[in-house]
This record gives sequence, structure tokens and C-alpha cells, in this order.
Amino acid sequence: MMIDVGLFAAIAVMIATGVYLLLDRSLTRMLMGIILFGNAVNLLLLALASPPGNPPIVGYFSEGRASDADPLAQALILTAIVITMGLSAFILALAYRSFTINTDDEVDDDPEDAKVLERDGDIASEEPDYDASDDPITGAPSALGDAFGPDGEPLTGEDLQRARLDAVDTGALPLPRVPRERELPPGDRKGDAR
Repeated sequence: MMIDVGLFAAIAVMIATGVYLLLDRSLTRMLMGIILFGNAVNLLLLALASPPGNPPIVGYFSEGRASDADPLAQALILTAIVITMGLSAFILALAYRSFTINTDDEVDDDPEDAKVLERDGDIASEEPDYDASDDPITGAPSALGDAFGPDGEPLTGEDLQRARLDAVDTGALPLPRVPRERELPPGDRKGDAR
């Protein structure tokens, strides 16, 4: 088998250009990058396949060919073409939706990502979080924390019940229960007649 250096150089340039275009924020350039990358992979599969041979069909022969051609590379290329077309259709749908909403096909920053970036800079300077009730990613307060308030003092039973009633219960997870050692003794609760 002869190695075609020019073909492999062209494949390398196509893959590099496709990856460069995929990393852009414009959905149109992402689409062009996916198509270019897909075509480069198809050429690579074809270049690495077995040498030409007889058709892989019983009873058919080509002149001057001693062995059969490997149909696996052709099947992989057809599969890759279908996958590339599916991705292209999906990116086109995203670009169309983005253009109808924003009149632009550029992907903007997510507001939640901005919150995380702002929180990352403040983590070292913050005092310790005694109640661990904040969302660990965005830092937004949550009423489903443990039995401590924002100042680090233990919550009373009524405050804890009020905080849990304010929480939105999706039913996906049970509400956390207060550990036994943090519950108030029955005589210390307000409204007990004992």
C-alpha cells in the first residue's frame, strides 16, 4: 500500500480547520466546522481502508484485482455521513431558533455561568458557611439546609418548620429531617402544655 502524504496533509488541515470552526460562538461557523470535520473523517476512513479489490459481491470480479475489497470502510463512511447530516440538521434548527429569538446566531453567556464565576472569586474571602444550605454551584440560598441560620446559630423548631414550609417541594426527594440531637426537647417547645 502506497502512503499518500498529500492526502493525509489535506485531511490534517481539514480536521484542524473543522475544530477551529467548532470552537467559535457563531452557530453558522459551528455548522461549517461539523461538516468539514465529518468530511475529513470520511476521507481518513477511506485512506486507511484496505487497497482496492474485487466488489464484495459473490460472482463479480474486476480485472487485475486478486482480493476482495473491504466493505467495512464503506459502511462506516455511510454511517458517518448519516450522523453528520443529523448533527447538521440539529445545528441548523438551533441557529434558526436563535436567529428568530435574538436576530443573531451567536451563543451568549449563560446567566448561571456568570453567577458561578462571580461566586468563585468570593469563596476564599467568605466566612465559613455554618448551615451549608446554599446551593453548592450557584451559591443561591436554599431553605432545605440543615438546622442553622445565616448567622451560624441553631434555628428553633418553629423557624426550621417555617423555613421548610417556604421551600418548594417537588416530590423528587424527601425533605431533610432534623437530626435527633438538634431537635428541641418536648418541654422547651412553645405552646406545650406540659
